[in-house]
Amino acid sequence: MPGIAGIKETLIAAMQDARRSQWDIIIFLSGVSAVVLLDRLTKNFFSGFLDLNESIAVIRNVLHFTLVHNTGIAFGFFKDCGAVFIIIPVILTGLLIYNVYYYRNSPRLSRTYIVAFSLILGGAIGNLIDRIFLGYVIDFIDFRVWPVFNVADSAITIGAAIILLRCIPAAK
Repeated sequence: MPGIAGIKETLIAAMQDARRSQWDIIIFLSGVSAVVLLDRLTKNFFSGFLDLNESIAVIRNVLHFTLVHNTGIAFGFFKDCGAVFIIIPVILTGLLIYNVYYYRNSPRLSRTYIVAFSLILGGAIGNLIDRIFLGYVIDFIDFRVWPVFNVADSAITIGAAIILLRCIPAAK
């Protein structure tokens, strides 16, 4: 039979886990919301500011803002594949939410992963909103050496890079 000290330690550990889980959910939802909000604001701004295919140089031949309607997936690949680009993101969004929820109490799910997942999900939702309501994704960041992209694409890429870097074992 455990003593009072053992019960107290168990209760404290359970409360700390519950608090961590709540904070993780808050961090996750805040990250998703911030990405979606920033993505929507920038897309709305550039859609109102630029005409389709119009380009404004910020740093000539380096960074331009160019309004593009992208019917493909990330960075314009696989254009005009229709409903596939709505169905796949919806399924992946569900899987991502399930994984974060399922592993929320696991010590393997660090805050770094939670932030990375929130970036990916926020970006996916941002682009999904465009696909559902417009039939294309609004892109505007143009480095001239890479396809035009947006805040959502950036968030997805950064989130994936964070996960990739976390998966690479540290050199000993």
